[in-house]
Amino acid sequence: MADIEREAMEYDVVIVGAGPAGLSAAIRLKQLDADINVVVLEKGSEVGAHILSGAVLDTAGIDRLIPDWKAKGAPINVPVKEDNFYMLGEAGKIRVPNIAMPPLMNNHGNYIVSMGNVCRWMAEQAEELGVEIFPGMACSELVFGENGEVKGVVAGEFGKEADGSHGPNYEPGMELHGKYVFLSEGVRGSLSKQVIAKYDLAAESDVQKYGLGMKEIWEIDPAKHKEGTVTHTMGWPLGKEAGGGSFIYHLENNQVYVGFVVHLNYKNPHLFPYMEFQRFKHHPMIADLLQGGKRVAYGARAITEGGYQSMPKTAFPGGMLLGCSAGMVNVPRIKGNHNAMLSGIHAAEAAFAAIGAGQSGDTLDNYDTEVRTGPIGQDLKKVRNVKPLWSKYGLLTSLAVGGMDMWTNTFGFSLLGTLKHGKSDADATEKSVRHQPINYPKPDGKLSFDRLTNVAFSFTNHEESQPAHLVLTDPSIPVDTNLRDYAGPSARYCPAGVYEFVGEGVDTKFQINFQNCVHCKTCDIKDPSQNITWTTPQGGDGPNYPNM
Repeated sequence: MADIEREAMEYDVVIVGAGPAGLSAAIRLKQLDADINVVVLEKGSEVGAHILSGAVLDTAGIDRLIPDWKAKGAPINVPVKEDNFYMLGEAGKIRVPNIAMPPLMNNHGNYIVSMGNVCRWMAEQAEELGVEIFPGMACSELVFGENGEVKGVVAGEFGKEADGSHGPNYEPGMELHGKYVFLSEGVRGSLSKQVIAKYDLAAESDVQKYGLGMKEIWEIDPAKHKEGTVTHTMGWPLGKEAGGGSFIYHLENNQVYVGFVVHLNYKNPHLFPYMEFQRFKHHPMIADLLQGGKRVAYGARAITEGGYQSMPKTAFPGGMLLGCSAGMVNVPRIKGNHNAMLSGIHAAEAAFAAIGAGQSGDTLDNYDTEVRTGPIGQDLKKVRNVKPLWSKYGLLTSLAVGGMDMWTNTFGFSLLGTLKHGKSDADATEKSVRHQPINYPKPDGKLSFDRLTNVAFSFTNHEESQPAHLVLTDPSIPVDTNLRDYAGPSARYCPAGVYEFVGEGVDTKFQINFQNCVHCKTCDIKDPSQNITWTTPQGGDGPNYPNM
């Protein structure tokens, strides 16, 4: 707001988000010049609190950034020992031989990690180098310079009332200015979304595509635990209703990561991604593993799936998009952390050279070129057709044709060229009259759980007196359009039970329980009317993931 006076602090580089991309950039900047002024702003209550990833880590990024990470005690301790891939039916399974998988799918040399803990360790390395890191500092606005460039952000605004007015303890926050601003907010970041629109960065790219990833941590019977085992599945329970699959990773201390991804381009608005995940755990193979164990954590987040052809331009006046803010996930490998780290390194090197040459606020196109032609682009280009094939032709055809395409890309060419994705995930949603409702089994409280019970295991918390950070463009649309035409899909696509319709008939109201939000951004992506905008709540609010 123009009438608010804020203090300003000046830095060489301002980094929004303490994930693998932002922290890699901060570390690399200090490696290049110990005197460069770097600040990292993190909306979570602590570094790692909002980090959720699979994760099997390809160490290409950390190897380049901190080659002696092992000697320095990085929490990267569980090498992959066994790789399994299954096609599931309702009661059975078929093992896909590893020899049939393209070489890039091999997890040999990768590690099962908690990316939250890896980021906590990276933050320690950054602070030892002199990086300033401020957790609990949500970046709510961009600050623009005289020539329309991004010159900073507003961070640390607290104390708004529910109606948006300033409460008795209102704090306006500060402006943090930089010669360059790095946006490493993760998927569908609120500032990144504004920058992409303002500078038309997606003008030459395909639509971005997304998945919803849900994850639980389980402590299981030690007799069933096989440290270092990686298992992926496809097929049941999704069938023809949606694309997606699961991951099961055995890490230390008899713990297992159990995750489920649903591609958000599904047509049937009756689909309930969270309940598909809960149903999946009742498959005999999964149920046998989990029985006798206990779930200790839950979380969810969106995943960028568009790949190479969907990346927007990553450089803009005054800054750069890093990691998942631009969409750098290799979908068939289910890996993006290595590319996020590499993007941070590339951004740091581009900014360091520019600052050394006396530049600021300009567009560093050499960064965008490095992203597209360097190791990130090479990684993503090889698998660029897997997602569009899956979307258009379904699971079995995409496995056969996509697998062939990945094999030929191993040798540097593709018979298919570069396929298009088609519709956005919001536009893919069809009206409810074209589909049958889906009857989901009731959770049993042992293997499967209702949403609100599970959300408690995300340890999410929001100050209830603040304005809802989930903003409706038109408050009438949820009932008058989405409920009428699409059977109210927000009540199902949200993995945290934020949205519900209360009352009946003309008395039906749309209720937003923003306190439950785990910041997955699915609503911002999948709402068929594109009526919901996810913005940052006040700093420190949201999930508090222990070791996701």
